[in-house]
Amino acid sequence: MTTEHHNVRQHILDTGKTIILGKGFAGVGLNEILTAAGVPKGSFYHYFKSKELFGVALLEDHVEQYLARIERLLGQQGQNAAQSLLDYWASWEDRSAGYSDCSCLVVKLGSEVADMSEAMRSALLDGTNRIVARLADGIVQAVAEGSLPPTSDAAHTALALYQMWLGAAMLTKLRREPSALRAAWRATVAMLGLPPDTRPRH
Repeated sequence: MTTEHHNVRQHILDTGKTIILGKGFAGVGLNEILTAAGVPKGSFYHYFKSKELFGVALLEDHVEQYLARIERLLGQQGQNAAQSLLDYWASWEDRSAGYSDCSCLVVKLGSEVADMSEAMRSALLDGTNRIVARLADGIVQAVAEGSLPPTSDAAHTALALYQMWLGAAMLTKLRREPSALRAAWRATVAMLGLPPDTRPRH
């Protein structure tokens, strides 16, 4: 893939993501995305054969960017793995500060695309499985180094935590206040076996 090809494709994805985060997938037509991106329809179909396949690419791109962000948070130098995990969970409240807005396509599109497109549902399911697996690796690392107490099943813990935070993010959009995320924080600390007064660093 040439740099120019990649840049145009990525520009369409980035533009579409911004619009879809506000309106949902079904509520956005291709013309709106292409007008905002300044890209002709022919160019769109050069990169994506249909709106559905654009949606699949959008979700795959989001997951890759999200996993890269997790790597940055969990790979921070100068602190233990447990604190890095806590930094990740604390970032959920930072990213939901607008309450009515959300920068996560999983939260925004999860329910919508599950009934709309099998290809998009499959892409999102695979992406969330990869996210949970990376969080489980972080828990295993924290237990191995002693910054978290032993757990019988890191994969189960990671899945339970991720599911809880997804639900909390959705409730935050409904309530437009952070009580659900703060409750998720308290539950996370308890599930990880940390002192109840544990707080994020920032």
